[in-house]
Amino acid sequence: MVEAQKGPWVGPWRPHRPRGPIMAQFTSPGPKYSLPGTTGCQDHCITKAKAPAYTMRGAKAPAPQSCSPGPAYYIPASITRNGKYVAPAQHICGRPKEKTEVTPGPGDYSTEESCKHLYKRAPAQSMSFRHKAKTQQGPGPAAYTLPRQLGPHTACSPASPCYSLRGKSERGSFAEDLSKTPGPAAFPKVQLDTYKTRAPAYTMGTKTAPGGQGRSPGPADYSLGKVTLIKSQAPAPTFGIRHSPYTLPLLL
Repeated sequence: MVEAQKGPWVGPWRPHRPRGPIMAQFTSPGPKYSLPGTTGCQDHCITKAKAPAYTMRGAKAPAPQSCSPGPAYYIPASITRNGKYVAPAQHICGRPKEKTEVTPGPGDYSTEESCKHLYKRAPAQSMSFRHKAKTQQGPGPAAYTLPRQLGPHTACSPASPCYSLRGKSERGSFAEDLSKTPGPAAFPKVQLDTYKTRAPAYTMGTKTAPGGQGRSPGPADYSLGKVTLIKSQAPAPTFGIRHSPYTLPLLL
């Protein structure tokens, strides 16, 4: 097999021409992020003015020589503008089934009662059984009481004014027991804050625990020569690795 490209070997592989564009070879974002065009109606740049677009149709097809549907659409002679013409014919079908029902006969009717609706007749009273009387026991004379004639609450006679006599109250009498009244010790002591200006009050609490429980750094843990926040610092260049030529630059 003959090699198509020849060149020096770089380690275990030989460099060759790439089949397509490599994004790392472009310093710009690449062809993927190209600006939209300003022509046409599709994918037009939104920052540019867009002129009115018109649609152009193609040429019309040539007109056929014959406009009839052809022999495949032959219309029979029985088809008219009102539909298909069919000669009058009688349909032959089976005999319908008859439903046999039991109807009343002449003996089921009573014609004697019909005469009173056709001819005049004297009024006739109908006689029925005697109704059952409802036996309900009513109150007797002894169930009623006459209103009283004496006293303030009389219904049919005037009454004189009456007064009610009430017993003598024990309060203020000679029989009042004064030992049951509350003494000075029965009333609670009123605080001074109720009727005077309240004095400031203070609360005594327990001693709080120290905040830091871990080990704190001492003076020897600080390096005063490396302080760069409040003092100027000399330039200190750093040495890094060599970057690839295909790496995009950092844009700030």
